[in-house]
Amino acid sequence: MTAYNIVRVRVKPGSEDALIAHHDALLKSVGEEFKAAGMRRFSLIKTGDRAFCIVGEWDAFDGIVKARPAMIKSLDGMRSMLEDLGGDLGVTDPVSGEAVAEYNVQTH
Repeated sequence: MTAYNIVRVRVKPGSEDALIAHHDALLKSVGEEFKAAGMRRFSLIKTGDRAFCIVGEWDAFDGIVKARPAMIKSLDGMRSMLEDLGGDLGVTDPVSGEAVAEYNVQTH
């Protein structure tokens, strides 16, 4: 079953372009590693003022597990751009799991 990882972040003022550039460079440097682990799609979504969600779609949950070292490397490269989210979360609010229902609205 398809799996997803989602990480909510907020960048420091003036760091939005740097965050986008970091992810462009990341996919060039470890994109093949993510692909080998079963990543299907990656999206960086702007959800508000300086707020973003990083979303990965994977063939299976074990791909997320295999790619964690590369994801941690990515986080380490952008940590200085991120603002604490508060509530004892630190600079990221990550979640991941397997899809329990998926619908392709174009085929229904």
